[in-house]
Amino acid sequence: MSEAPPVVKCLIWDLDNTLWQGTLVEDGHVEVDDAVRKVVTELDARGVLQAVSSRNDHDEAWARLEELGLAEYFVLPHINWGPKSESVRRIAERLNFALTTIAFIDDLPTERAEVAYHLPDVRCYSADQAALLLGLPEFSPPVVTVDARRRRQMYRAGFERDREREQYQGADEEFLRSLDLVMRISRARDEEITRVEELTLRTSQMNATGVHYSDAALRALLDDERHDVLVVSMADRFGPHGAVGVMLIERTPHAWRIKLLATSCRVVSFGAGAVLLRWLTDAAARAGVHLVADFRRTERNRMMEVAYRFAGFTGADCACLATFSPGEGAECLHLEPVRQDPPTTMRVFAPEPHGTAGEAQWT
Repeated sequence: MSEAPPVVKCLIWDLDNTLWQGTLVEDGHVEVDDAVRKVVTELDARGVLQAVSSRNDHDEAWARLEELGLAEYFVLPHINWGPKSESVRRIAERLNFALTTIAFIDDLPTERAEVAYHLPDVRCYSADQAALLLGLPEFSPPVVTVDARRRRQMYRAGFERDREREQYQGADEEFLRSLDLVMRISRARDEEITRVEELTLRTSQMNATGVHYSDAALRALLDDERHDVLVVSMADRFGPHGAVGVMLIERTPHAWRIKLLATSCRVVSFGAGAVLLRWLTDAAARAGVHLVADFRRTERNRMMEVAYRFAGFTGADCACLATFSPGEGAECLHLEPVRQDPPTTMRVFAPEPHGTAGEAQWT
């Protein structure tokens, strides 16, 4: 049995006779059918990004989208007179999405054929299918997470952040300080587990073990007194980054074991992984315990190994290791922690190290 195609992550709309009824340059006034408007708003609520590829005058078409109250729903509008396959390709590259997760809808068979010829992995739909999209499995993610519901806002904030970074003339550290970055480390709540599982599944370069923890396995650990499932989120003056990391910590009287540490590649440039390890080292030092970290080399997680080594973890023997048994192909790294200074580039809010409720700023 063949696998089902991946869920669509971005739908790219043509405008004339597709999103709206009529042709803007000929009719001058075009309207959007209520059924199509519902598709746009509901896909947005499901976390499906939407973009535009249209042969039109950009300023005139975008002004009409604003008048219709729909402009806010679209990222990366490509409204020009070039080939639509080129616009679709550039949108996918800018979003860093695989073409298999991109869909394109257009009323003209010639335009769909041009996209399909150059980008055969992109799924193409005719305009008369627009009202039916909400019922198709590829547009129906099985679970809609908190981050999915605000995905559009997160990507818009990311684009603004990237533009400012390109224009910034100072050092990287100065730019990071200018962002007013805030990291929050908190115990995972029930509604966040699906996103946490997604991070363990999709993150490979910054995953210390490459292990995928299922939704059921993570939920079972929420009520386990020996384990902390910690979710890491970030935000700055441009908006939220959403959930960007997960840590699974097993606590014993003499050591804390990092069974899983994974962070999104989106926040590597902000030093998120290093900050997490420094906070955990400081928290362990305050709690008077050693740190043990499971690590399994994969083809892609060299950066994670460097992060552990840079933080001071080694393969040294210690009596505290006797209680831990790493999985097949993994090793236990060890660290006797000492107090750490908080970062100068972001504020960090996190739980207190003794398993108490609530959070405090790391100072």
